[in-house]
Amino acid sequence: MSKKVHAWLDVTAGVAGDMLLGATLDAGAPVARIQDALDALVPGAVRIEAETVVRGGQRGTKALVRVLVDDPPHRTWASIREMLGEHLGVAGRLHPRTVGLALGAFGALAEAEARVHGTPVDDVHFHEVGALDSIADIVGACEGLRLLGVESVSASPLTLGAGRIRAAHGDIPVPVPAVLELVRGWPVQQTSYSGATRPLDKLGERATSSEPSPLAEPSPLAELVEAHSHHDEPSLSAEPSPSAEPVEAHHHPHHDEPAAVTTPGEVGELATPTGVALVRSLSSRCESMPTMQVQGIGIGAGGKDFADHPNVVRLVVGKLPQTAHVEDPEGIEVLELMANVDDMDPRLWPSVLEALLQAGARDAWLVPIVMKKGRPAHTVHALVRAADEHAVGQVLLRQTSTLGYRVASLRRTMLQRAWREVEVLGQQVQVKVGHRDGQIVHATAEFESLAAAATALGMPQFELSPRVVAAMARAGLVAGCDLDA
Repeated sequence: MSKKVHAWLDVTAGVAGDMLLGATLDAGAPVARIQDALDALVPGAVRIEAETVVRGGQRGTKALVRVLVDDPPHRTWASIREMLGEHLGVAGRLHPRTVGLALGAFGALAEAEARVHGTPVDDVHFHEVGALDSIADIVGACEGLRLLGVESVSASPLTLGAGRIRAAHGDIPVPVPAVLELVRGWPVQQTSYSGATRPLDKLGERATSSEPSPLAEPSPLAELVEAHSHHDEPSLSAEPSPSAEPVEAHHHPHHDEPAAVTTPGEVGELATPTGVALVRSLSSRCESMPTMQVQGIGIGAGGKDFADHPNVVRLVVGKLPQTAHVEDPEGIEVLELMANVDDMDPRLWPSVLEALLQAGARDAWLVPIVMKKGRPAHTVHALVRAADEHAVGQVLLRQTSTLGYRVASLRRTMLQRAWREVEVLGQQVQVKVGHRDGQIVHATAEFESLAAAATALGMPQFELSPRVVAAMARAGLVAGCDLDA
């Protein structure tokens, strides 16, 4: 097995959904492949384009979402969840990994808005064009990361912005309520930046002047140009009640209209709800750039060009060292999904288990059981993070005959894991090592690697296996030895 491909997000200048999408495009994710994913979900509704721009003297890619329909429908979180869930089945045209990541981001965003307004999460609305923008940014960024081969994500602390902005219901402070909900537990700072900007010819184009334009008061230009272009931000609302007007859960009434900064000289909003929802749902932890072998870099540009810092998100893709582990081995909270099934062709189970893993399950397995009246059956189990419960649960409901599943909360403790290679008869065989603080607890040859080596050598696997064990012993990959001795 190769080293894990990891992505680190530098969001110290802020973040928006289109900036993350632009970063994946800049790092090499093909526009056409992301367009294919969006066409599978909302055919003929949006078109993705990429434009090279300059922000603070730094080249980057600006992702542009062109809406192609005049009157798109309103969508609730429940309807978006159902639409994405349809692609978890066998006939789905989206990759299960992309669907799972997108469900996590949309779910985080909807839950934050529901908490802000005290409404049921399924009643949160993604209105009109804003819904298509959010679908394009979230699904596009998730598909872009998948196309780049990313298996895990971490991110820097978030910079949120400062001052006040003009919202649908008046003047509100930055960070806006939904962002404040989304950053619970994540290191943040307001900003060390001023509000000075360089003028742009129009949204999305590079700056044509290097002279700073201090914002003594909001100018017509300042109201035409927003901190992160904000096309990604939907107009969200709670389901209207009979006795009240609809409550706008987001501050942008339309995707073309930025939230004007109302505090002279302040930078305004740097982190948008869609961008923060993606960071929180994708990232396993907050950290400085980890030790990694850098393979790709993506620079995603926002819509505004600040005078004192580049308005970009940086995406760094690389391989983690073999001793690196993504999760804290001490007490990870996980969920176990379970369902009893007694009426399925057992030949279908291998594809079901693979689909569960593709949707985000950490592990999946079957246990033979005997049900009432002596009927033979299986219990299918999937171990998941809370963020992946819905995506994995949809696989159980759609690809098995069960009418439901059970959920148990567990605490998972793991050894740290590392990968090493040993050479046997000229073939490289991967070895999975479980260790605690660098001392090996056990080591096992990865079976698929051993099988591939046996095939290449024209040797039965049972003959090659003891040779691999001997090579592991010579390399010091045995219990009680130091991992890097």
